[in-house]
Amino acid sequence: MKILIIQTAFIGDVVLATPLIEKLAAKNSGCTIDFLLRKGNEGLLHRHPHLRRVLVLDKSNKYKELVRLIREIRSQSYDCVINIQRFFSTGLLTVLSGGKTTIGFNKNPLSILFTRRHRHQISEDENVHEVERNILLLSGLTDLDFQPPKLYCSPQDEAVVPQDCEYICVAPRSRWFTKQFPFDKWCKLINELPKRYKVYLIGSPQDVLYCEKIRAATDEERVVVSAGQLSLLESVALIKGAQLTFTNDSAPLHFASAVNAPVIGIFCSTVPEFGFGPLSDGSTVVETKLALDCRPCGLHGKKACPKKHFRCSDIQIDDILSTAHERYGIFA
Repeated sequence: MKILIIQTAFIGDVVLATPLIEKLAAKNSGCTIDFLLRKGNEGLLHRHPHLRRVLVLDKSNKYKELVRLIREIRSQSYDCVINIQRFFSTGLLTVLSGGKTTIGFNKNPLSILFTRRHRHQISEDENVHEVERNILLLSGLTDLDFQPPKLYCSPQDEAVVPQDCEYICVAPRSRWFTKQFPFDKWCKLINELPKRYKVYLIGSPQDVLYCEKIRAATDEERVVVSAGQLSLLESVALIKGAQLTFTNDSAPLHFASAVNAPVIGIFCSTVPEFGFGPLSDGSTVVETKLALDCRPCGLHGKKACPKKHFRCSDIQIDDILSTAHERYGIFA
């Protein structure tokens, strides 16, 4: 059986799609699984033991790429194409894939042409995790039991993990302003951490300047800027070896879930009830204690606070530190 999984959204979305790989590989012995993602995310699945190929969509030349990928996908004669993404372009890839069975969510505008489509509903009241929603696509192919995300770090990836010290990771940036804990609060949090821990600031190349500013405003001798210096899986390995990771509601939160690492997720404008909270055993969410009728203001955060006060970021550093102490013994 040849299967193609499509998820061309952001890094965290790819991580939350990995349970499908695990379940399909466990249930269908000898099946071939390929994965299509957007350019820049392919490093997440490098040397993945259950994948034959990783196909890449370069969105900088989207329409030419779609034509190329349709030809390539059709040439593979897939038995099953599973589309996790909910936008037109991946719907087109799915419909024209030539797959014997095509599966996706009803929110995809072309889902009416799929062989099977499933409901995708995000609601605070339902409190269903995105992983659970994704697993629904496997109905009839595997059981629907929960499977956490999983990423595979090689010995080369793990070589970046320091062996001579205890350390904490901090991922201070987010694509969306209202998801991002404020700069001055990150600095205060880092300065309050016990001095015996090194602090590694992680992120993308676009986050380097921001992380350098944090380093300059904190204890420079023990703060290391790793943003832009590590591959995706090296960042995952660093999180796996950390005593604790602090992060916004962003991809590093899901990295921690994928290697079952201790993590504190700081949620500002978004809420974990949307289904994108941490899943590792040692995970905790901290949020504002204020009763705000404007929170959440959106599913993915916004470029600016619609109310211009950003009060959802009013999370006390002492609350974060007490959580770190009580749950992880950081101050022990």
